[in-house]
Amino acid sequence: MVGLSTAPPDAGAGHEAVLTDGSRVAVVGGGPAGSLFAYFLLDMADRLGTRLAVDIYEPRLFEKPGPVGCNMCGGIISESLVQNLAVDGVWLSSDVVQRGIDSYVLHTDVGSVRIATPNDEMRIGAVHRGGGPRDVAEAKWESFDHHLMANATGLGASVVNARVEEVGRVEGRPAIQVKGGEPTPYDLVVVAAGVNTSILKVLEGLGIGYERPRLTKTLIREYYLGADVISRTIGTSMHVFLLNIPRLEFAAVIPKGDYATMCLLGEDIDNELGDRFASAPEVRAVMPEGWDADGKSCQCLPHINVHGVEKPYADRVVFIGDSGITRLYKDGIGAAYRTAKAAARTALFEGVSEEAFRDYYMPVCRSISGDNRIGEYAFVLTRVAQRLRIMRRAIVAIARDEQANGRRPRLSGVLWDIFSGSAPYSDIFRRMFDPILIARGAAAMPGVLASTVRGTRPARRADNATSTEVGS
Repeated sequence: MVGLSTAPPDAGAGHEAVLTDGSRVAVVGGGPAGSLFAYFLLDMADRLGTRLAVDIYEPRLFEKPGPVGCNMCGGIISESLVQNLAVDGVWLSSDVVQRGIDSYVLHTDVGSVRIATPNDEMRIGAVHRGGGPRDVAEAKWESFDHHLMANATGLGASVVNARVEEVGRVEGRPAIQVKGGEPTPYDLVVVAAGVNTSILKVLEGLGIGYERPRLTKTLIREYYLGADVISRTIGTSMHVFLLNIPRLEFAAVIPKGDYATMCLLGEDIDNELGDRFASAPEVRAVMPEGWDADGKSCQCLPHINVHGVEKPYADRVVFIGDSGITRLYKDGIGAAYRTAKAAARTALFEGVSEEAFRDYYMPVCRSISGDNRIGEYAFVLTRVAQRLRIMRRAIVAIARDEQANGRRPRLSGVLWDIFSGSAPYSDIFRRMFDPILIARGAAAMPGVLASTVRGTRPARRADNATSTEVGS
């Protein structure tokens, strides 16, 4: 096949860079970004009376358990995304959402605090992206990714269950080739592949100005505990840990149906770091008594995008989701939603030329990228808190006071949005320096200093699903 280039299609072929009746679109990757793009494009086209043929190339079977259906993700759906999907006609039933998250419990070595969801609404969902861990005996839920794909196929998209091996041009149009197949030309190719697939390396070498995102590694473990045990111990809270463990940026335990998902983010994540975290007393206090940290149902060490690409588009080619721009550390599915919708709107209403994507799609990507730069500063502050015990004490003390005394949840709101990814980092960073929050911190310092001098009392176990504070 002829390699992709930044040159426009041959003008003599009479192909204009717009989508019209009968145009063909290929979506490489059927995860949230790809399925949502197909859904939005077909929905918008139907409203315009335009008939399009959309093929989603996805080798995985999301309804199946284990690696064949795994999409290597913690599986938290932010409250803002749940609301946006509902507005767009994509409803998440109880078959998809395994548990509604009604609170976060922040755990540190100096105590813990439960932070309730704003307005006491259960709006964050814990989902399985695929069919569940490899030891699933009976599926009790619907895969989130399969659900999104079903919405796209319900509007007419076709799924090609094959891995894309080559992308090139045929007579000026981008073309897709799978193993053992012939090149199939399209009017638009949408790349929605995850960063753990090899196709991005192929696309990087095709001379269209695409360079793969900068990555870091995560660790995700699934533990089978049973729904009743989870209800009695972990409850309906997502448990977040602010521990002074080198290389660990963020760690959480997420309840999902019969399983608890352990998710670690940071630099140079590996099994040793996972074992060290799992053996921490703060983690063992959350898990059921007698829990075996080695008895995991499955585990993966996927990469994630921590710095998006500079040019996520070319003539008749656009990169969305993780292969292009995503949010730093949190709410990657929310970023997939935003980039998928922006790319679909651009392709249908503005065209599929490089210029159209530059003028109408790229501003959305710049907005996410600019917010990520602010997010980097916000995470610097969390790293400082990880290293300074006095700061951890102050955070717990202020959050407890807000939760117990009904104060306006200034710090609690900041923590909620950092954990959930429900707000822009620019908004979170601004609220970190709220004068009233700073005043609360100053007022708490005498007690914090006194506690630091006395040392930490032993933590006591409590019902994490209902108590306002946990530990000392």
